[in-house]
Amino acid sequence: MSITVKEVDKTYFPLYDQVSMNVDVKSEYRVNRVNGGIGGFVFEEAQVTPFVKDLSKYERAVDYEKMFDISTWRFFMAFDGEKPVGGMTVAGPTQGMDMMGGRNDACVLWDIRVEDGYKHMGIGQKMLDQGIAAAKADGYRTMIIECQNNNVPACNFYRKQGALLSKIDMNAYDSEPEIADEVQFVWHLEL
Repeated sequence: MSITVKEVDKTYFPLYDQVSMNVDVKSEYRVNRVNGGIGGFVFEEAQVTPFVKDLSKYERAVDYEKMFDISTWRFFMAFDGEKPVGGMTVAGPTQGMDMMGGRNDACVLWDIRVEDGYKHMGIGQKMLDQGIAAAKADGYRTMIIECQNNNVPACNFYRKQGALLSKIDMNAYDSEPEIADEVQFVWHLEL
């Protein structure tokens, strides 16, 4: 198996969308408020009934341009020969994207995915390394990353990169009944 990672353009979006976005949920970080939150938060990793969360139903790369001006975005893909096995999007400052809080020196790790059967082989790390190098070359100082409390592998991966948890929103998904019990984690990775 020879995995290659390269930067791609929007003509690759149909291939990009072929890469699964499944999260194998076996545990979650439960967030408990101490003294109503004034005393801080305590995180506890708790086992849950295992399930697969398919994030592809929330977005597709072929729809990015319908939602945003993607002229500041960069796209990376991993291939096993010709087969797409990974995808990653790094978004620069974009009108209508509130994750950056108006910052022009930050980018967002909008998406990173590795095909089932190819996880835990260093593919995500290879893509992220290229994305970080590109973000630095573009002059960004911080990469902002969102995930949920039930994506423990992603939380651990971002922490391993040196990212710091900077925001916890226990009500971020209240308007989406299917995921209303999930907690939004926002990480900052200084570049």
